[in-house]
Amino acid sequence: MTHKPRLANIWTARVITLFPEAFPGVLGESLTGRALKDDKWQLETTDLRPFGEGKHRNVDDTPAGGGAGMVLRADVLGNAIEHTMRGARGNWPLVYLSPRGRRFDQAMARSWSKCDGVTLLCGRFEGVDQRVLDHYDIQEVSLGDFVLTGGEIAAQAMIDATVRLLPSVLGNAESIEEESHSNGLLEHPQYTRPAEWRGHTIPDVLMSGHHGKVAEWRKTMSEEITRERRPDLWEKFTKGEK
Repeated sequence: MTHKPRLANIWTARVITLFPEAFPGVLGESLTGRALKDDKWQLETTDLRPFGEGKHRNVDDTPAGGGAGMVLRADVLGNAIEHTMRGARGNWPLVYLSPRGRRFDQAMARSWSKCDGVTLLCGRFEGVDQRVLDHYDIQEVSLGDFVLTGGEIAAQAMIDATVRLLPSVLGNAESIEEESHSNGLLEHPQYTRPAEWRGHTIPDVLMSGHHGKVAEWRKTMSEEITRERRPDLWEKFTKGEK
């Protein structure tokens, strides 16, 4: 990616990775890409390799106690983290993307969007030396209950979910309020032209022009879909209403 001078008072995502060329990736497209070009947020990458040790810039070593795979070294990560966090001010989470971490969700994205920025450490191999996580009090966050080859894809997903919540990025506050997970429910079905397609028609209530009935239908559909597809969310929603 093209590195630009750091701008003050702009929400910034900093990413520590062995693959800086993977960024901005999809973040450089559509709304997030336009917002990036318009300096509504910043993206900075730290290439982990130059912090490696020895002639070959080694960043990993065998696990203490034996076992398969390799582990990212504490000394290498520590130097990279301190370099990356230099100048970070205010509320600035330091996050390790890990399958054993707390699951990322809309509430976390909303919380990060209100911070000054976030630094994401992308793991590789068997993970990182635990002492780094303990020393820097790093939050472990997971994209979901599955394992990826590295944290880069997860980082882009989390940054995208966060950036779109920044003021002036999405451009339509109502869209954010009505989408899935914003109110604890999954989003209702959406329709548009043509009014009939291959024998399928738009529900009459959406064509009625009666805003109250439309709102009631959408709420009912959101509740039905959430109850059927995500009983875990439905349970939280019903408990929250009491």
